[in-house]
Amino acid sequence: MAVNYSAKEEADGHPSGGVGVPGGGAVGGGAVKTRKPDNTAFKQQRLPAWQPILTAGTVLPAFFIIGLIFIPIGIGIFVTSNNIREYEIDYTGTEPSSPCNKCLNVSWDSTPPCTCTINFTLEHSFESNVFMYYGLSNFYQNHRRYVKSRDDSQLNGDNSSLLNPSKECEPYRTNEDKPIAPCGAIANSMFNDTLELYRIDNDTRTPITLIKKGIAWWTDKNVKFRNPTGDGNNLTALFQGTTKPVNWPKPVYMLDSEPDNNGFINEDFIVWMRTAALPTFRKLYRLIERKNNLQPTLQAGKYSLDIAYNYPVHSFDGRKRMILSTISWMGGKNPFLGIAYITVGSICFFLGVVLLIIHHKYGNRNTSADIPN
Repeated sequence: MAVNYSAKEEADGHPSGGVGVPGGGAVGGGAVKTRKPDNTAFKQQRLPAWQPILTAGTVLPAFFIIGLIFIPIGIGIFVTSNNIREYEIDYTGTEPSSPCNKCLNVSWDSTPPCTCTINFTLEHSFESNVFMYYGLSNFYQNHRRYVKSRDDSQLNGDNSSLLNPSKECEPYRTNEDKPIAPCGAIANSMFNDTLELYRIDNDTRTPITLIKKGIAWWTDKNVKFRNPTGDGNNLTALFQGTTKPVNWPKPVYMLDSEPDNNGFINEDFIVWMRTAALPTFRKLYRLIERKNNLQPTLQAGKYSLDIAYNYPVHSFDGRKRMILSTISWMGGKNPFLGIAYITVGSICFFLGVVLLIIHHKYGNRNTSADIPN
């Protein structure tokens, strides 16, 4: 007895040489193939679902509630941000009248370093703890190759990576056949200006104590960055066989005189290694702690900023700044969040009023056609 198969049966998956049998299987062949999804609630799209029905009774209250909540929050954040004291000095030196103009074309290895002094006046006192930042502009730390140019194993104290850095560090992996520690473009471009602050009273300059510890994230200081294992009091021996980055004036084990702030755990170095997302950024440089609750941290008056100008930025049209700032419960000065809340709340409240007027005017209109008797 001969059996003929149609093209449809072949398309449905019946193998040639076997007759399809209901319930699976085939005579003289394998299992029946089918493209039909399994009979489950998920694959057959029978899962329970909820679809909101937008009516005036639900949309209008939502707009008004969002507006009434966002506007006060935005005002509070905006006022808090404006109450933060902040003072900024641009010491790039591009202006001929700037005291730092003589240092504009400084190079990485200038010896001795170029120094300049900028006098300024604080019109208002800084009451709470003061944070000193350095700021850079037109410096792209977010470039892909720049961000990858580091060896986290080396920075975490791995001895084998210390002498054999990752190839991601090229072309700052080795120098004169010696491994660079720390390697990579990020470390090589570390900010190295020195800033000192003085208060001027009757032509007498009194130095302001600048705290260099506590400026890095705790996880960076204690987890991500570690010196090589060995005698922690002899970093010169630990880094033996390595060389300094090309643009550094001194090796990594001479960044500080204190053992707990030297080498890979130097906090200035750690702060720099956390790359910025935007080309204009600021990084924490020093802390000025309030010593007396009866006296402001920085009184209103005359001050001077002494700068050891080591970091060249003129070649790429960059700018350098020093920023003094207090903080609040929401962090540093940033009015954007408050403005965003006020804007969104105002738009929602305005749309609520417009929709309410439209609903009041047209909502009761009978849109159905009159049916004649």
